[in-house]
Amino acid sequence: MRFKTILIALAIIALSFGVTLKAFDWLSPRAVSPLTLQALPPLPAIRQSSVVVPVSVPLTAIRDLVDRSAPRNFSGRADNPMPQLVQNADISWTVARGAVATKGAPEQVTVTAPLIGTLSARGSLSSSAQNQVGDTLGKLFGDKVAKQVGVNIKSFNASGEIKGMIAITARPKVLPDWHVDPNLTAQVILSDSNVAIGGARINVPAQVKPVIDKAVNDQIAQLQRTIRDDGALERSARREWARICRSIPLQGAGVPNGFWLELRPTKALAAQPQIDGATVALTLGIVADSRITTAPTKPECPFPAQLEMVAPDSTGVKVAVPIDIPFKELDRVIEPQFVGRTFPENGGAAAITVKRVNVAASGDRLLISMLVDAKGQKSLFSFGGEATLHIWGRPVLNQEDQTLRLSDMQLAVESEAAFGLLGEAARAAVPYLQKAIAERAVIDLKPESLNVQRRIGAVIAAYQRNEDGLRISSEISSLRLTDVAFDSTMLRVTAEANGILEVTITKLKAP
Repeated sequence: MRFKTILIALAIIALSFGVTLKAFDWLSPRAVSPLTLQALPPLPAIRQSSVVVPVSVPLTAIRDLVDRSAPRNFSGRADNPMPQLVQNADISWTVARGAVATKGAPEQVTVTAPLIGTLSARGSLSSSAQNQVGDTLGKLFGDKVAKQVGVNIKSFNASGEIKGMIAITARPKVLPDWHVDPNLTAQVILSDSNVAIGGARINVPAQVKPVIDKAVNDQIAQLQRTIRDDGALERSARREWARICRSIPLQGAGVPNGFWLELRPTKALAAQPQIDGATVALTLGIVADSRITTAPTKPECPFPAQLEMVAPDSTGVKVAVPIDIPFKELDRVIEPQFVGRTFPENGGAAAITVKRVNVAASGDRLLISMLVDAKGQKSLFSFGGEATLHIWGRPVLNQEDQTLRLSDMQLAVESEAAFGLLGEAARAAVPYLQKAIAERAVIDLKPESLNVQRRIGAVIAAYQRNEDGLRISSEISSLRLTDVAFDSTMLRVTAEANGILEVTITKLKAP
């Protein structure tokens, strides 16, 4: 009888204890207990992108342009170099230009062409010269012979060969005011030759070179002004500036409808021409502000009055695209990995079942707050209940997998109070929970990354050309995750689309 009474008493105690535990469970708060978080300033809305394009011009294209444009023939007249001996002098010259050749060297291009022509001299000896010749002949051969010979030398018609080359050197410089100064200089070199007139010798280069020099220098000066004043560079830049100033739809895999990438160019870049033995390379580019908007925009993009000079080795396409993930969306992605699961999953002295997950930011870390139900497993009367555990972590990007995960997990000090309620057995389950967070709290960014790469790639691909005299190659070859940041409401991953935009001009138009 006494044993039966004891069993009944124990059953009453156990039932009372169970009811008490259930009462605790029913009356305990169901929401995640928040901590006081450090407020963070809003993330900057704008990131910087750049498109820096190498424009290559083969020296063969420059050669062909000069060959088409430069005069092939020169002609002129020279003054009488010996008026005391020659009268009625008519000295004329003609020069033909040969095929053009080009040669490149650091900072300069040299264009050369051979010159071949003739100098013709017509006229008669002056009276005094004829008398001197007649007196000389009379003394030698007699007056009769002298008169006969003198008639033959009274008039003359002589010619001489002109041979040489012309060399034009350009040292082009890009000016900040959107113009190019070609810095042209020319040199005419003639081989030494002479024309004999009545026993006197006329030096051909002395008679022809000053006239050719003047003709060449006049044309060079005119070409210098034409190129210097030409506005083709600015016109082309204005056209492309307007094309870049736009909104690009980003809707697609991993990106909800209503998101646009706004590009607003702010600076124009240029580098001084780089010249080698085959090409002249000019570098042009823009820097643009990029931001995500919820509707298409019409950004205002004033064209810059000045170019900003940069180093020539910074070419390429780099478009920064922020991928924003609100913390509420982060909660939605993470919750299926934890809510309803019990840790450790293979059993242990205590079990922690996750009931709710919340992610927030404070300082330079993220705080994962979990409403958990903890129970001991070894004893019938093991104490347990609900409490909130707070775990700190730092977001880390994995470039290879294009994922975002948490590292440097650390139990918040504020969670220590929970163990007084849950019991020390629950503390042993926390490392398993931290390990699960590190393994499962992973955001797969590949859908967003692929969509961004595809969208930006389509914009860049629109520049491709393969026409007569012009070839444009464009491609977005990769996308990498460059940065992760957050404020009090969202987490931002910055993706950078990288590629090329290269221009080759194989046929030039005359200025």
